[in-house]
Amino acid sequence: MSYTPETLQLLAPDGTRVASDATEAYLPYVDALTEQQLREFYRTMSVIRRFDIEAGNLQRQGQLALWIPSLGQEAAQVGSGFAARAHDHIFPAYREHAVGHIRGLDVVQIIKMLRGLTHGGWNPAETGNFHLYTLVIGSQTLHATGYAMGLRFDGLVGTGDPERDTAVLVYFGDGATSQGDVNEAFVFAQSYQTPQVFFLQNNHWAISVPVRVQSRTPLFHRPRGFGIPSVQIDGNDVLMSYAATAASLDAARAGEGPQFIEALTYRMGAHTTSDDPTKYRDDDELHYWQERDPISRFEAYLRGLGESEAFFTEVHDEAEQFASEARARTLALEPPAAESMFAHVYSQPHPTMDAQRQALADYEASFEGGA
Repeated sequence: MSYTPETLQLLAPDGTRVASDATEAYLPYVDALTEQQLREFYRTMSVIRRFDIEAGNLQRQGQLALWIPSLGQEAAQVGSGFAARAHDHIFPAYREHAVGHIRGLDVVQIIKMLRGLTHGGWNPAETGNFHLYTLVIGSQTLHATGYAMGLRFDGLVGTGDPERDTAVLVYFGDGATSQGDVNEAFVFAQSYQTPQVFFLQNNHWAISVPVRVQSRTPLFHRPRGFGIPSVQIDGNDVLMSYAATAASLDAARAGEGPQFIEALTYRMGAHTTSDDPTKYRDDDELHYWQERDPISRFEAYLRGLGESEAFFTEVHDEAEQFASEARARTLALEPPAAESMFAHVYSQPHPTMDAQRQALADYEASFEGGA
């Protein structure tokens, strides 16, 4: 599956701007972008790709149990991530490394989670309302919908005050659309007219199952059956990703109910480091999407605008430094204290946790003074 006649696009694969009647409404969002914002799009995509590759290398070298690559999906994430306002809430799946970085998440926290050193994540209040990674496929759409229902109940929608009106942005993949949780989220979102945007990163593979097997029709048609407006975009076009998400979030905040975006992109690497995509993908398909690489496309666009060679060199060096520091910090990580496993299981002190903590302490103490 590639693009369809309904796929919205602002940047062609060669980096030139394209226009159509269907994208005219999105142009004000792009025209309002500054040169600095455009540079930040490129910088973030490049830095996170280099980090992503380094994290995969660390896993291969035994430094963490698993890594979940985002290679090839940078434009979908960076465009949409920058479209959200600071007080919006973001519910990721488990591949949204770029979005977390944008929201202020220290990406080594992702490494710590996949190395088994944390209870599973971070405090969203400290990471720009970027909620926890969710490895149970599709369940984050229910979490997001419940949170968005709360926003509506609290009157934080449709007031006309940009500092008050709040939206929820939730990410998931094409495989998740086959889950009951996602479809149930559609039902509740439409029933309660929640202020949220469902952002589907269609990377064409649910591990080894191609999207053409999962759905005989484009996935953005599905939410329309629930009464949710939807669009399909070129997810490797960072400008289109930004504009479509910004417009959808504006509509959600204004009280127009849930919105849906299908971003057509491609998982260039493995589903996770436990997967071997050469067993089920052919080289022709991979080559097709390599020619539509999101970073190369945007670099060509910026060069067309007259961006200097010094800028690209600066970003390259920054990405290398970012990855090097992430490696050094990973190698310096130490295991947490064993008793930390009992913390934060319940919000308040709990007798069962107290008993288990004491049992562990007694067990460890039984070895003291032994031969």
